[in-house]
Amino acid sequence: MRLRNITGSREFIAENEFCIHDPEKMCGVWRQEIFKNDNPLHLEIGMGKGAFLHALATENPDINYLGIEKYSSVLYRAIEKRAQTDIDNLFFIRFDATYLTDIFSPGEVDRIYLNFSDPWPKDRHAKRRLTSDQFLERYDKVLAKDGFIQFKTDNRDLFDFSVETVNESELWHIDEITYDLHHSDQLEGNVMTEYEMKFTALDHPICRFVISR
Repeated sequence: MRLRNITGSREFIAENEFCIHDPEKMCGVWRQEIFKNDNPLHLEIGMGKGAFLHALATENPDINYLGIEKYSSVLYRAIEKRAQTDIDNLFFIRFDATYLTDIFSPGEVDRIYLNFSDPWPKDRHAKRRLTSDQFLERYDKVLAKDGFIQFKTDNRDLFDFSVETVNESELWHIDEITYDLHHSDQLEGNVMTEYEMKFTALDHPICRFVISR
């Protein structure tokens, strides 16, 4: 789906207080410098317009949330929504997650969410998928030892690829899995994203897994 460009979105983000502009300087000190506490740090990569993180941050004031999004026009909408709230445990980064290890120290992140990620359907682009071997290696470096990753998608091909990647890994294993989340016994506590709301309304099955090491 083509993203609609929002004129001035880059400039808006560059001046906004809810977006961290030099994330490399926060490596190892996110809690102390940005959140001013020692609460757990949860990360969503490819956060879209931010409905998922806004809901989590509102429900869990004792958890720190960071959203990573590389598209300015999408991040712009998330920041607009953030500005209308009084929560203080949610910030954003305009960043390419390929360089995740440049902005987080080993074990600094307690949980990672991947929601409706770009499927990159062509085989030659497989390494760009957020559940590829390359990205799982990056997550291993920044995720706490007892941390885990939750992945949701409506794209069955991407989900099958992701399951195969985890199963072939010597490090990661699947703790929970469902191929139809909204008709399963794993729905309790689920927070929906914008895409999830759209696809469930169309009765598309939502796949989800939780993995750890």
